[in-house]
Amino acid sequence: MSYVGPDFEPPRPPRHPLRGPLTVAVAALVPGALVGWLVWQAVGDSGEDGSATRASASSSALDDGKKQPDGGIGRSGDGEQPGASPSATASAPAASGPLKGKVVVIDPGHNPGNFQHTSDINRKVNIGTNWKECDTTGTSTNAGYTEARFTLDVSRRLRAILEKEGATVKFTQDGDRAWGPCVDERAEIGNKAGADAVVSVHADGSAAGNRGFHLILPGSVRSGAADTRPIVASSRDLGERIAKSFRLTTGSAPSNYIGGGTGLDVRKDLGGLNLSTVPKVFIECGNMRDSKDASQLTSGTWRQKAAQGISDGIVSFLHG
Repeated sequence: MSYVGPDFEPPRPPRHPLRGPLTVAVAALVPGALVGWLVWQAVGDSGEDGSATRASASSSALDDGKKQPDGGIGRSGDGEQPGASPSATASAPAASGPLKGKVVVIDPGHNPGNFQHTSDINRKVNIGTNWKECDTTGTSTNAGYTEARFTLDVSRRLRAILEKEGATVKFTQDGDRAWGPCVDERAEIGNKAGADAVVSVHADGSAAGNRGFHLILPGSVRSGAADTRPIVASSRDLGERIAKSFRLTTGSAPSNYIGGGTGLDVRKDLGGLNLSTVPKVFIECGNMRDSKDASQLTSGTWRQKAAQGISDGIVSFLHG
């Protein structure tokens, strides 16, 4: 605590007999010390590329998925992001990279809050060929790990990878709404974004013993508001590329119960595909009801591989 102020001046200490010579010596040393400090700053703060090394270290710590200053988890981190703000469905500014200028829409299947809004998600919407429920709750492992949690986690990992490639990434939902959206709205989000590719992330709920992943592709549909004919070929190309990279990256085999070993399944009864006007596929990353598949789906390390496999397929598709 200081007592020095405009109305108070502390007593002056007696003058030391050596004060004069010491003052002169210190004054002579100051210019040399200043020059030395400036040289150290010029050398010590610059890396080989001329950037500030201390600033780079701080950026690297955040980019590695460590805890952010606001207490959240970096989107490329290994943990699940517990909840997103309403603006989280919008993409971060695209970085420079091979996918700069490309728009990818990720559709995390279902919603953790759907089970609390059964009347909302059970209402029927028009999918062109017929009317179907707005959405469903999704499935879960026998231990209770839900598909909705799984899809959000994989989707967030996928977003982090694609944004580093320079893509603009948009979500249909990011845990930022109480339920939904309905399947027709999910399709509309991709259409309005003018997406170059859309991937809907899911996990299956089949019988134990049924294992493996599969991609669901749009069949040729022309009925009501649905006309998939312009996107059938491009969506198949997208699906085939994701299936190939997903298998290589995760080590998972194609489904042993759907697709005849190809890992590909064509359907005409899904509103998210029927109403899409841009290339779109669904991926069922595994069967949550099979214990062996479930052990993978509940592993953060495996989910990171799944996200990488999906991303590699998207990148391959967008590069042509």
